[in-house]
Amino acid sequence: MITIPTLDGSTPEQKRQEIKSYFQMCYKRYESLFTLVSKEEAYFQKSDPLRHPIIFYYGHTATFFINKFKLAKIIDHRVDGHLESIFAVGVDEMSWDDLNDKHYDWPTLEETQEYRDKVYDVVNEVIDTLPLTLPISQESPWWVIMMGIEHENIHLETSSVLIRQLPFSAVQENAFWQENSSDNDAPKNVLLPVPEGVVQLGKNKDAKLFGWDNEYGEHHANIPAFKASKYLTSNAEYLEFTLDGGYNNDSYWCSEGKAWREYNHAKHPLFWIENKGSYLLRTVSREIPLPLSWPVEVNHLEAAAFCQWKSKQLGSTITLPTEDEYTRLHDVSKVPKYLEWTELELNIANINLEGSASPVPVTHYKHGEFYDIIGNVWQWSRTPIYPFDGFKVHPMYDDFTVPTYDGKHNLINGGSWISCGNLATQKSRYGFRRHFYQHAGFRYIESNYEEKVVTDYYTTDSIIAQYCHFGWGDNRLGVENYPKACANIALEIMQDKPRAKALDIGCAIGRSSFELARGFDEVIGVDFSARFIQEAETLKQNGVLRYSMQSEGDLETFHEVNVSNFDLEDERSKVSFWQADACNLKPIYKDFDLIFGGNLIDRLYDPRKFLDTVAERLNDGGIFILTSPYTWQEESTPKEKWIGGYKRDGENVSTLQGLEEILGDDFRLLETKDVPFVIQETARKHQYTIAQMSIWEKR
Repeated sequence: MITIPTLDGSTPEQKRQEIKSYFQMCYKRYESLFTLVSKEEAYFQKSDPLRHPIIFYYGHTATFFINKFKLAKIIDHRVDGHLESIFAVGVDEMSWDDLNDKHYDWPTLEETQEYRDKVYDVVNEVIDTLPLTLPISQESPWWVIMMGIEHENIHLETSSVLIRQLPFSAVQENAFWQENSSDNDAPKNVLLPVPEGVVQLGKNKDAKLFGWDNEYGEHHANIPAFKASKYLTSNAEYLEFTLDGGYNNDSYWCSEGKAWREYNHAKHPLFWIENKGSYLLRTVSREIPLPLSWPVEVNHLEAAAFCQWKSKQLGSTITLPTEDEYTRLHDVSKVPKYLEWTELELNIANINLEGSASPVPVTHYKHGEFYDIIGNVWQWSRTPIYPFDGFKVHPMYDDFTVPTYDGKHNLINGGSWISCGNLATQKSRYGFRRHFYQHAGFRYIESNYEEKVVTDYYTTDSIIAQYCHFGWGDNRLGVENYPKACANIALEIMQDKPRAKALDIGCAIGRSSFELARGFDEVIGVDFSARFIQEAETLKQNGVLRYSMQSEGDLETFHEVNVSNFDLEDERSKVSFWQADACNLKPIYKDFDLIFGGNLIDRLYDPRKFLDTVAERLNDGGIFILTSPYTWQEESTPKEKWIGGYKRDGENVSTLQGLEEILGDDFRLLETKDVPFVIQETARKHQYTIAQMSIWEKR
């Protein structure tokens, strides 16, 4: 039984070898999954129109190790900067993701495999040489290693779903990935009582197992008694809903569900295949007669529609469980904790790839009076993922959870047959879009419990709030809003030049992008921080952004930004926001008339790498504008990468001199000017800074 290593141990060297074995097994297991793809051209197909082709996911998990190692300063050099840009950012069906494949020059399968092999060697070397102190804390570089391994375990599962969606002609069988062969009569489901009780969720920093940021913090609730289905909903039970016209009856579907159903022309679950009056089931590599005793696999919208149908059948309130109700059911069923069943090597559930590469009948694994409390398939909840009290973003992966706190990503519980590592633990929390397909089904309950979860919350992270206020608020010192001032200068310079497309690098919360859109047909704002991009995207989509600012001590002030109040309503359609690394920008960022980099240059890990590509992204005669206070810090930029602020041969080298040396061949310096700005920390504490703006014209 392969299990996730604990964060403590008897000796560092023993733990080092344990983590090394775990990494090697997970890495090779991930590669074995892709042997199911039978031909190379299938790697470049989109199995889902809202996801990248399979080749991306094969390279992405390796790139993740390198990008996070670089961010954590574990390594000094990249393996392949080009591939690490292409494979960097995945798709979670957020509107700011790039879903247009023509923008990507994907590497061949051979090139991707060679890259994976090199990364494998790098990670092994890091594990062999990196100093290790136990227990491993969230601040330890070893946490980043565990993060990379568990990230790949997530993609083992999500990639298996995408392979399952490939055309049947594009897959082949593999003995390790063979589905279960058993089927029997599907049981008649019944509702069993679950007594009232208190649930406590969340983990503390002393937990023995690695966890993602959303797992930490505290939450507790008093749960009234309810009833829960004894079994997961089987294919047979769901077939009743389908044959009763469930997909054609609008009264069962919410507005989101109806839109999804009509868009996809859905008549039955995705993995069912109509076959002469009956159904086949698509597994990861085969098409088999629909096993009626297996759990059905659907998205949240389908599960919720079934519950509406079931409510009508039973004359009571049937719904999906909340996260709290699932936890109460888990507690009542006395399912052993992850370390209890893994250390004793107990076969308690269809989980952790301990059995077949598929679900099994819903009657196989009993937990108390219920079946499949964990394992077999994930169980949809009606709870949108939200932060526990005390939630803190982990700085090494700031966009893992925060973009999902939008009320549109619902939690799935319990794990599936392929859930390994962190995914199989009782504390794991994963939220997916409601139309998303995973190896997920559902258990229904009878309940009137009203959950109190806040997802449309004020942005309270102090740094995010400061930048929201920096971009959109007023300051008490009377200094003109900085992003607006910079955009105004840029628009004045561009008066007699083409203004088709502008790039705003380091756009933060998007004020400069919106302001530039007053004079440009299209403005693309990019930032390294997914949290910044999330807030900017909220403004684009909703026109409203809310945040809180510390005024003094524990006191706060609350603010609301409405773009219509800034006369920017029309500009919403002209801006788009993307997460991107300025030092590793993709080739799609080109053909601009203006590139603006606000307070960016002295925060890049390799500013010259960014500057060397600017000219090729600008049209002839285009304008490049940089602003910066030139506050070089080794925490952000290695000293040997500074382009100014140092002595050379005994003489001072200013940043402007460094810029002229780098940009001089391609650009003509038009002018420089000082632009002040203010960052407010509290009601009475402000940072007043003067940035230098340099304006360059492409020769």
